[in-house]
Amino acid sequence: MPLFVSGKVPLLSGRRWSAARPRSPCSCPAGAGDASPDEGVEADLPVIDERAVEQLAEGLLSHYLPDLQRSKSALQELTQNQVVLLETLEQEITKFKECNSILDINALFSEAKHYHSKLVNIRNDMMMLHEKTSKLKKRALKLQQKRQKEELEREQQREKELEREKQLTAKPARRT
Repeated sequence: MPLFVSGKVPLLSGRRWSAARPRSPCSCPAGAGDASPDEGVEADLPVIDERAVEQLAEGLLSHYLPDLQRSKSALQELTQNQVVLLETLEQEITKFKECNSILDINALFSEAKHYHSKLVNIRNDMMMLHEKTSKLKKRALKLQQKRQKEELEREQQREKELEREKQLTAKPARRT
């Protein structure tokens, strides 16, 4: 990343580049094609104060460093979340691998359907038995009430017969 000291002269890793005048191959003296492209460039550049460069670098760092640190922490958090997600995915994959094949799952579903129908039949049978027992309980209660009524009537009949016998028995006359 180049550091610009002025509008014309960028710095890149200790090298100075000239952006003021591009050189064309025609303007080079004869035999200059063998020379390095950086030759003669340093003579064209003004001297740059190292202290100014340090201050500019510090200013640039102080401007971008907090954002970069926040970005770094956000990236670390994302990386941790990705690790957790990857572990979760691996666990889910192992769960799916444990299910040998679709056929096993289909067999489980058909078996579950079979047992579900059995449960429905048992529930229906239990409901029917509940209704029958309710009817039987009502009938038993009615029969018990009928027997109690008959026993009460018999008892009343016996009392009437005993009363009648008492009335029919001879009573000695009273002497007056």
